[in-house]
Amino acid sequence: MNDPTYLHNLNEHLALCQQLASLDDVVNQAISVCVQSLQTGGKLMLCGNGGSAADSQHLAAEFTGRFSKDRAPLAALALSTDTSALTCIANDYAFDQVFSRQVLALGKPGDCLIAISTSGNSANVMTAVEAAKRLDIRCIGFLGRDGGKLKAMCDVAIVVPSQVTARIQEAHILIGHSLCGAVEQQLGLVPAP
Repeated sequence: MNDPTYLHNLNEHLALCQQLASLDDVVNQAISVCVQSLQTGGKLMLCGNGGSAADSQHLAAEFTGRFSKDRAPLAALALSTDTSALTCIANDYAFDQVFSRQVLALGKPGDCLIAISTSGNSANVMTAVEAAKRLDIRCIGFLGRDGGKLKAMCDVAIVVPSQVTARIQEAHILIGHSLCGAVEQQLGLVPAP
């Protein structure tokens, strides 16, 4: 017996994937920002909440480990992984500073912040982008819906054209995998497929 929920989700996913080709130019801009950062000794920092925190960790691991083939590790870290830092900052300051204080402590000019928010309005992600701007760190937004407030704040805003959080997250991982694969290739670490 077919599960109508599964088929509904699959159809939504397929319909959204048909629209993602329209993001090609902006995804290529994001690839260029990441390549430039890594080529000049910078690192990629990623942040997000909930499923977007998990996506940050997933993508950081693709860069520091490997994505498609064995290659040198690339400097990337997810700002959602240090529970001591997160709880200290949230307790002593405010939850909206859990990422921004890490950006200020760990970031330097030439780095890149990948800010993930399906709504585009996550307060702690916005303060992280503000902190990054103060340090001359370029920001890429993995966003959804209409892009929210983060759309105007980011140097490159990848806005997935959906209102459904799960579909946006699925698209973010597809885009993140594409970004990682292209960065590897442009840095000459793996051959093009």
